[in-house]
Amino acid sequence: MSQMDTADQHQLELARRLLGLILKNYRGAVAVRLWNDETVAGPADATTVFEMRKPAPLRDMLFGRNLNRLAEAYLAGDVGYQGDLERIFDLIDFLQNRHFNTGEKYHLLKLLLQMRANPVGALHTESGSIKRDRNSRDSISHHYDVDNSFYQLVLDPEMVYSCAYFQDATQDLAQAQRNKLDHICRKLMLQEGESLLDIGCGWGGLAIWAASHYGVRVHGITLSSKQLDYGLERVRQLGLQDRVTLELRDYRELPPEAQFDKIVSVGMFEHIGVSNFPLYFATVHRLLKDGGLFLNHGITNDTGWQAIASARFINEYIFPDGELARVSDVTNAMEKQKMEILDVECLRLHYAMTLRYWMQNLQDNKDKIVDIAGMRIYRLWRLYMAGSAYFFERGNLGLYQILAGKNRQPWPLPLTRKHLYSQA
Repeated sequence: MSQMDTADQHQLELARRLLGLILKNYRGAVAVRLWNDETVAGPADATTVFEMRKPAPLRDMLFGRNLNRLAEAYLAGDVGYQGDLERIFDLIDFLQNRHFNTGEKYHLLKLLLQMRANPVGALHTESGSIKRDRNSRDSISHHYDVDNSFYQLVLDPEMVYSCAYFQDATQDLAQAQRNKLDHICRKLMLQEGESLLDIGCGWGGLAIWAASHYGVRVHGITLSSKQLDYGLERVRQLGLQDRVTLELRDYRELPPEAQFDKIVSVGMFEHIGVSNFPLYFATVHRLLKDGGLFLNHGITNDTGWQAIASARFINEYIFPDGELARVSDVTNAMEKQKMEILDVECLRLHYAMTLRYWMQNLQDNKDKIVDIAGMRIYRLWRLYMAGSAYFFERGNLGLYQILAGKNRQPWPLPLTRKHLYSQA
């Protein structure tokens, strides 16, 4: 046996022992396979397999127990999978919640020393606050100023980048997004001639829908110049310039005298940051006319934004300013700014379904997307969307539409919710 073969056998044996220790008590559906095609964990008949294609990712992951290094290895092609990428997060979820006792840490130290990795990392779990960028034009551009042609390949024809609303499991994405736009308009009780502020209007899908189907005057604001350019061109093409205005503006910079009958925010709330809740909801309260309605459509989680691997991944790779809160924290913050909660609806399963459509669109348009953005971005978005679908399905993530108005006002809604579901 050559010296190289001996070294490789040594690395394989160390990898077996490390993974045996790390994945002790793992009872999930994902198998783990080494670079020699040997399965070392998980069921023998697994339909989803995580592939460790070389030793380095295993060493890097254990240094500081930073699962982002595993994500980086996937982006580089050093780890991979067979089967369902979403199911891989069953294994990731186990790893990010794996805690080692003193004896296990000692054995990890010994094994890492033999792998010539930094052994101190095995004792250290990355913790503390998550590094987030300020909610700003730069941080929004990090995600949304990918070329519009990329989003056209992934999203629906209305270019709606938020949770759809499915009437049944067979409905296609385009119809489900139209359902969602109309569902929001019905919740807001939009009437012809009213004024609507759309905070974080994206490519203008909701603004255009509300103006063209409900006859309202919409002012939309975004922090993405590419979204704005696309939205303005759509408004011009549809001849809606007299009813829809869009601009590049931060919600905090709206003039103090501005007033709107209705206000909506869809998929922007996640960028605000918990520390900015008081300012955000106070601003909404100031801009909303007495008797008006405000709908906030946003992602939550069940623990608050903790310093765990999935949160670090989102902040490092996807949304630099992203921060999620419990839904109870959101409603509490709204009530502190003299808002009355009128209606709350959870749509988390709808978001899991939406994400699976987006993932399918990514896969179907892989060659075009790689030409536009590169293989790294393609893999990154697949990973982000698969993980999000997994955690929405499990309930770690939630999606809530919260309808509110100023407190101590006359009741603004019908006695029942029939108006939301009756045929137009």
